[in-house]
Amino acid sequence: MSDSLADLKGLDDSSITNKDVVFKGAIWNIISKTFRFHDQELTRQYVEHPGAVAVIAINDNDEVLLINQYRAPVNEFLFEIPAGLLDVAGEGKLDAAKRELLEETDYRAEHWEVLQVFYTTPGSSSEAITIYLATGLEKGTDVFDRTGEEKHMESSWVVFDDVLQGVLDSRLKCPTLVVGMLALAQRRKHGQN
Repeated sequence: MSDSLADLKGLDDSSITNKDVVFKGAIWNIISKTFRFHDQELTRQYVEHPGAVAVIAINDNDEVLLINQYRAPVNEFLFEIPAGLLDVAGEGKLDAAKRELLEETDYRAEHWEVLQVFYTTPGSSSEAITIYLATGLEKGTDVFDRTGEEKHMESSWVVFDDVLQGVLDSRLKCPTLVVGMLALAQRRKHGQN
């Protein structure tokens, strides 16, 4: 890693002069934060998010497990990878990823590794997503009562190269799927997976 990337860091917490919750939501809050930045004082509002996990599940046929889910803000059904919020008290990221994979697809995985960590929209949200690579898949025996948009969610196996091409063609637009597939493709290019 170059020296310029190794030196990235944030502001010290002592630079924050005021922080208020201006809207408290069911999942996330809107924060107004005032802070000292060089020779000025700035105030910014943003979404305070608990974070999330996502899973690129690959089977022995080099297929990716995709779900098709309706997303109200963009009014589209999107092909996505299993994902969910870090909203269970005391649950670690890996346990959350295992739970989401099982709840959304009925699959369990034997092997897990962190594939990528990224901020979704750092100019307006604190949301960080950890994407895991899951292999050694088998169908679970648990049956989950899915509700809301997940009630009619369908899953399917799609060949890795077809999913990657869909990302490159901008037909697949879910950010966790895009980031995860590009990260995994880059790893494969360098012989890492």
